[in-house]
Order: sequence, then structure tokens, then C-alpha cells
Amino acid sequence: MLTVQNRKQNDWADYLRGVTIALAQRYTLSTGLCGVIEGTLPIGGLSSSAAVCLVYLSALCKVNSIKLTPLEMITIAMASENNYVGVNSGKLDQSCEMYSKKDHLLYLDTKDDTYELIPTKSTMKPYEIAIFFSGVERTLAGSKFNMRVDECRSAAYALMAYAGMEYGKFGETYFRMVPRDVYDTYKDRLPDNWRKRAEHWYTEQERVMAGAEAWRKGDIEEYGRLSFQSGNSSIYNWETGSPELKSLYDIMTRTDGIYGGRFSGAGFKGCCMALIDPAYRESIIEKVSKEYLKQFPALEGKYMATICHSADGLKL
Repeated sequence: MLTVQNRKQNDWADYLRGVTIALAQRYTLSTGLCGVIEGTLPIGGLSSSAAVCLVYLSALCKVNSIKLTPLEMITIAMASENNYVGVNSGKLDQSCEMYSKKDHLLYLDTKDDTYELIPTKSTMKPYEIAIFFSGVERTLAGSKFNMRVDECRSAAYALMAYAGMEYGKFGETYFRMVPRDVYDTYKDRLPDNWRKRAEHWYTEQERVMAGAEAWRKGDIEEYGRLSFQSGNSSIYNWETGSPELKSLYDIMTRTDGIYGGRFSGAGFKGCCMALIDPAYRESIIEKVSKEYLKQFPALEGKYMATICHSADGLKL
């Protein structure tokens, strides 16, 4: 029987401790593991916490002869972050890393865990994925991420109360039970910060649906425009993002050849990502890098720009 230290150490091994505890609540574990994290992106890269959780979990399952479904992997990885690491994250990152398929867009409904893989249309303009690492490692524990989630939840409960809705039974599905027209009717009664959180939530849902439709049509320019809008709302309505990530986002919006983009995740630290026209690859990297390092010269040698392509989900 494995024993795990219940006290967080505030290092990347916390994610291994968290998934071990979460998995042990469901299965008997007899074998531990020792490993090294390595990758071509900095450790503060894209969805880094979800990525290491899933890799640790997958390895633990392999050495203990446990077979999990993709949804079980997602659920356990999310539980480890929520209950052990202390981040009130959802299942988006984990789902992307489990379900993604090369040259497809993942269209996910976290309400009922259904998803669709939308293929890239042959008529779509060519694209690549540019990743701009700010040079600052990303961490959500201790950031304002949890506060934003609490504010969003408070806005939902307030809207339910104004509309005379019974909300006790809804639990964590708080906003999914509040129709848009209820928000439109009562939004002016909300404190300013709650209203902003709700505005981001509703408009982000609309952007997701519009983005999926744009991808189906092969309209990458419209998809990019929507992703820029998402980044703008994350900054001004959700009010997240570090100075470094906000700067990168701003530079991207002013750079020819970038269809669209935003910072990865909550944007307190880590990376910005963009869909770009490959014909502009060199000029994009040169301009973004030059302007960013002019603003943050101390990050010279830590900042990094790289070009990526889509790939299939988690493999072990």
C-alpha cells in the first residue's frame, strides 16, 4: 500500500501526490514510480498542470495494471488539482489533452461530457500554431484564479435570487441553469466585478459556438477574430492575465499574419498562443520577440517563441 504525504510542498511533485491520493481513493495501489519531466516547451507551458497530472496518472495506472476510461482520467486529474493542489479548475485542459486529434478542432460540452472532433476543411487557409513563452513560469495556486471562479459563482446565485429561482439543488452547475435573458434582465443589479465575470461567461459561450461553426466552414480568419475577442474579454471582463501575457496579447493583435490568439489558460503566467499564416512565420516571430523583449529586457534568455502543429492526445 502506497503512502503519500498529505501536506503540499508547493513543487511540481504536488501534482503526482495529488493524483496518487485521488487514484488511491478508487483503487488499491501497490507500486510507486520515479520519473523525470522533460519537454520541448518550458515547464510553465501550455496547460502544464493538467499535462503533468495526466502523465503521472497514466504512469501510475500502468505500473499498477489499472485501466481507466478517458473520462475517468479527466475526472481524477481534475479532482487532484481541486482537492490537493488547491486550484478550482474545470475539466477543459484535461479533456483537450485526452480527446484531441491531429488536424481537428475539439468541440467540448463540459455539462454532459459530450464532444465533437471537427476536421480541418481542405479549403481552409494554411495555418500554424505559434507559442510565445513569456519567460515566467505559470502557476495558478495562489493566483487570483480561484477568486474569479468564486465571483462568477456569486453572480450566478445573485441572478437566481433576483429571478426567484431555487438554486440549492444546482450545486456546481450554477451558471448553466441561468438563462441569458435572466442575466440581461438583472445584470445592472450586480456589483461591477460580478457583472464583468458573468459577461465573460455568457459571451465566451457564444464565442465557442460561433468558433465551432467557423471551423466547420473552414473560415480561419473568423475563428481567429473570435479568439482575439476571447483574449480581450479575459483581460477586461474576467480580469486575469499578468503584465507579460497582456503585453504579448497586445503585440499579437498588432502583428500582420496572425489570424488570432490569446494567452493560454488564465494567463497569470506562461504562454500566449496564436494561429498564424505560415507565410508570415519569420516576420511574426521577429516582431513579437523584438517588441516584447523591449518591454521586458530582463526576460532575455528566458522568453521563447516556437512553432507547433496539432497532434493526437495523451499517449504513454
